[in-house]
Amino acid sequence: MMSRVSGLVREGVLSRLFGAGSALDAFVVGFRIPNLTRDLFAEGALSSAFVPTFVDYLQNRDKKEAAHLANLVATSIIVLVGAICVLGVFISPWLVGLVTPGWVNSAPEKYQQAVVLTQIMFPFLLLVALAAQAMGILNALNQFAVPAFSSTWFNVGSVVAGIGIGFGLGPMLGIEPIVGMAIGVVIGGAMQLAWQLPSLWKAGFRYRPAFDFSHPGLRHIYRLMGPAIIGNASVQINVLVNTMFASLIYDPVRGLDGPTAWLNYAFRFMQLPLGLFGVAIGTATLPAIGRSAASGDIDEFRETLARSLGLVFVLTVPASVGLMILGPSIVGAIYEGVEFQPYDTQQTAIALSYYAIGLAGYAAVKVLAPAFYALNDSRTPMWTSLGSIAINAVMAWLLVRQFSMGHAGLALSTSSVALFSFLVLFFAMRTRIGGVYGRRMRSTVLKVAAGSVAMGAAIWLSTKGVHMVAGHRTFASLLDLAVSIPIGLAVVYMVCRALKVEELEMAVKAFAGPLSRRLSGPGNGRAGE
Repeated sequence: MMSRVSGLVREGVLSRLFGAGSALDAFVVGFRIPNLTRDLFAEGALSSAFVPTFVDYLQNRDKKEAAHLANLVATSIIVLVGAICVLGVFISPWLVGLVTPGWVNSAPEKYQQAVVLTQIMFPFLLLVALAAQAMGILNALNQFAVPAFSSTWFNVGSVVAGIGIGFGLGPMLGIEPIVGMAIGVVIGGAMQLAWQLPSLWKAGFRYRPAFDFSHPGLRHIYRLMGPAIIGNASVQINVLVNTMFASLIYDPVRGLDGPTAWLNYAFRFMQLPLGLFGVAIGTATLPAIGRSAASGDIDEFRETLARSLGLVFVLTVPASVGLMILGPSIVGAIYEGVEFQPYDTQQTAIALSYYAIGLAGYAAVKVLAPAFYALNDSRTPMWTSLGSIAINAVMAWLLVRQFSMGHAGLALSTSSVALFSFLVLFFAMRTRIGGVYGRRMRSTVLKVAAGSVAMGAAIWLSTKGVHMVAGHRTFASLLDLAVSIPIGLAVVYMVCRALKVEELEMAVKAFAGPLSRRLSGPGNGRAGE
């Protein structure tokens, strides 16, 4: 929660300083290219491949061998990802041109600025990969708090350093404010890694260079990571594909400026429930199902996975409805002001409403994909990912070019792909392990949907009433959130409790104690479907 809230604060600062104009568009693209690996490494392939292997070494070998494996992985990251960073700096002009074809000739100054910002921020790639490995080690040791707070240090560090360099030292050194913010990103990435190091040292893990590319543990991780990188890349690759289409959209009010920034701001709001309900639950689930898979206890594996998915739906379905209805107030309260105008609020809220459709799918994939890697199956997520990339490209072209939906069409195509990926992975997992308590989960989804509909009606009435009385100023948006969110939570809780949603109490208590222990609690009932 702290990570995602601080991320919203970071985006709020950017919106007020740079609005949705040319500089912010360039910054979004400059950050997006190296940040592609955040999903691949920090929340994807590295953790999914490394954590189960590392847990297996801790359980079946000894701590010394596990530490040696960790050093081998860290050395490989430094060598391989470091080389990618150097290469990326040199080929940034080509990468930016590939991602933003609409800027190269129509907005050359914005294109050149995006190239410079990409080159500055490429080292962030190496820092976030090392931070991800540190996070994986600590999670495998059942330490979740320190790595969970690491992203908060990134957000805080990048904003403070960026403002200090861009607006403090910048005028004296001739550095543009947006360049200062790019330098702040790299500093924030370093802080994200540094925050975890003392906990690693305390646990007895200190980095020592190690080279042995024939090591069986390292080769096993490589074998998992190859397909896993593709399997976890779909969301980020789809975002890049959508960036390409966004660079070609001509808005009647803003021209070529706007769509890229609106989509970025809207997706940032998705990161709060996605990180809190998807990544957090997936992170807590992975070591538990990794231990179940390593010991061959499929019943425990099935129960832990079913509990995790049920909890995801209880939390994300109401969140989706809330984001759709309260989008204008949420965007207005966080972003609107100074350079960010009411028109930007309107367009960002439209994108957010379409992104929200796929929230449950996004979050469920964060739990399902690592479950396949724990079973040493990286091909199923890989093929699902490849299929989703193709579907997204076709849908984006149709919705933007044929149906003229603009940036809203890009958000809708991304959500559709997320739901597609979830359904494919869910039915594949059901076949693989002989059931995932399908009847129980279907009952949960239907009951939560009923509660969400009731909640949606309540907050729609409350938000209409607030704006009717208070108007549409920033104060009105804040008042709307202060009134509507508690009403919505109360309604969905009462309805779900009346319908006896089994996972409701878990959702309420999840953050009052160790989530991984709750998820892997004793099961009840049969696998059913």
